[in-house]
Amino acid sequence: MREPWFWRTQSAVAKMPTGLMAPAAVAYQAGQRIRWSLTRSVHASIPVICIGNASLGGVGKTPFAMLVETLLKSDGLQSCFLTRGYGGALRGPVLANLKQHSADDIGDEALLLARAAPTVVARDRVAGAKLAAQSGAQVIIMDDGFQNPTLHKDLSVLLVSDQNDQHNNFTFPAGPLREPMSKAAARADVIVSIGANSSVDTPVTNAEFHAWLEPVDAPAPQRVIAFTGIGKPRKFFAMLERLDFEIAECFAFPDHHNFSEIELDILERNAKKENARLICTQKDFVRIADERRAAFMTLPVVMRVDDPDGLKQRLLACIEKHRDEQKSGAHDQ
Repeated sequence: MREPWFWRTQSAVAKMPTGLMAPAAVAYQAGQRIRWSLTRSVHASIPVICIGNASLGGVGKTPFAMLVETLLKSDGLQSCFLTRGYGGALRGPVLANLKQHSADDIGDEALLLARAAPTVVARDRVAGAKLAAQSGAQVIIMDDGFQNPTLHKDLSVLLVSDQNDQHNNFTFPAGPLREPMSKAAARADVIVSIGANSSVDTPVTNAEFHAWLEPVDAPAPQRVIAFTGIGKPRKFFAMLERLDFEIAECFAFPDHHNFSEIELDILERNAKKENARLICTQKDFVRIADERRAAFMTLPVVMRVDDPDGLKQRLLACIEKHRDEQKSGAHDQ
């Protein structure tokens, strides 16, 4: 979906649609409370680390999950990603296969994760966790699912933007929040501020770590037409500008957008007219058919954190605690 304009303003004009959506937002929150109160979380046989946020849209959960996998791998631990597979047709549980599955099958995020480590796609998180454990993983890294109570989390990591994103502070559908930020923060074990670079923009209360996306092996700066279908496209365009790309045109599509042949044709015609190259994110690139990818460049990025050793110690502590609980029989398998 493309988010409604009134989510990102608190103007007088926006108060009418926000007010009309307010009853639905109250019902949405009530539904969440009922679900949490009626659901008994199931403990997986291996530790579960959940990466989540309190708002709709991209704050960097997938690249942060990949950062966590890298830190654990450096300590000899084999992780398995667990994701819902948003945008894909398969309900799972299924182990992602880069040779067999496309974005239409398991979603773009699952494809990106599967390039780094084994990835299970499952709408049913408990069933997905069982498959992840059966695959030989020692740790589950759950990309999203912070608001899902069905699977017990041994460590819940809440990502919060420090870029002072403007929004109306209402929950869906009146605003962009999945739940009030205060409730999400109270349930988190670790809070991480996410910024545009290594310097902090607006300090985030209770944040232990600061992280940011950093380009790696970026193409040489040149004249480009930039396009993307991510939650916050302005971040991608701003990164290109910081890298001194000359942006002839930019196009923002809805998050997880499946590019049609007509749209790709139009982009290629515009690039030829503007004497520019086409560039998108890696997440967009996996949604483009293989036979058309030669015409497009990507901007590879990785997540960095200000204290990787400190973050790794928090991760290892939760894993060790899970192992101790397993030995003592403190929870069900």
